Amino acid sequence: MHLLPAAPRRVRRTLALTAAAALTAVAAGTAAHRAAADTPALVTTVEKLTRSTAWQQTGDLALRFDAHHPQGMLRIGGLWWMSSVEILEPTVRYPTPVDGYDRTPGKGRGHLFAFDDQGELQADILLGEGAVYHPGGLDFDGESLWVPVAEYRPNSRSIVYRVDPTTHAVTEAFRVADHLGGIVHDTTRDRFVGVSWGSRTFYDLRRNGRVAGTRPNESHFVDYQDCDFLSGRSMLCTGLTEVAGPNAAIRMGGVAVVDTKKLTVGHEVPVFRWSTSGANILRNPSDLALQPDGSVRLTVVPDDGVSARMLTFTAKP
Repeated sequence: MHLLPAAPRRVRRTLALTAAAALTAVAAGTAAHRAAADTPALVTTVEKLTRSTAWQQTGDLALRFDAHHPQGMLRIGGLWWMSSVEILEPTVRYPTPVDGYDRTPGKGRGHLFAFDDQGELQADILLGEGAVYHPGGLDFDGESLWVPVAEYRPNSRSIVYRVDPTTHAVTEAFRVADHLGGIVHDTTRDRFVGVSWGSRTFYDLRRNGRVAGTRPNESHFVDYQDCDFLSGRSMLCTGLTEVAGPNAAIRMGGVAVVDTKKLTVGHEVPVFRWSTSGANILRNPSDLALQPDGSVRLTVVPDDGVSARMLTFTAKP
């Protein structure tokens, strides 16, 4: 592993917790995370969801900071962690590919935010270097957050970072010669599964980042935006598909169960709900958790910038 140089990383605001309190919070968060998400019961429940499943909105929280363009999110204890890209200079498509790229690199900053249940920002950790500034879907394995940061263009490169949620220490874990839009830590095999731009390719990665295998995504239902590993050999992925319609773009969100060993897609279900801005709720990051009553809680941040809101929906098969 290579340590991230100190200069590029900056924590704008950190939690006012003592070391002991921070460790207690993360320990409690780890237990809650496993109870709410890392259970076969969540997979079984999601596999019972259908196109006719009713998603009822149960929460709407304004985020009290500029969320930029959110990518991945999850909850640890009393905090939400969310990756996001701040675009300083948009990419521009080339008339014809240049050096294998279809667009300019653009400029930006990668953020890892932590915020509370009131939408107040508690930490802002900057990730990436140079043209590598686009964070993707993140995962938490009970000890560390794993965040891929890539160039904002396909067929490029990525850095996978390991972040300590207690100390906010950042370590570069490994690099991959492609754009990784999301990653999970399969703790059963101690492997990482990454998804490429548009999730068209699954990557099976060893602990040091070496590619153990790849597999084309056999499903063309949605492009995965955010994935979380569950106990066993499953991960849940959410995402969006967008096609040009006669009058406007047609967008549909969806949830998929993916086998992390075979790299195959199992159950898939569409989600037809939209934010007040008209975005499908699975446009950006999501977090799925099993509730005590057997329902599934879906937490999302579908909109960008200073208008971003965290919405909560529940569904029961």
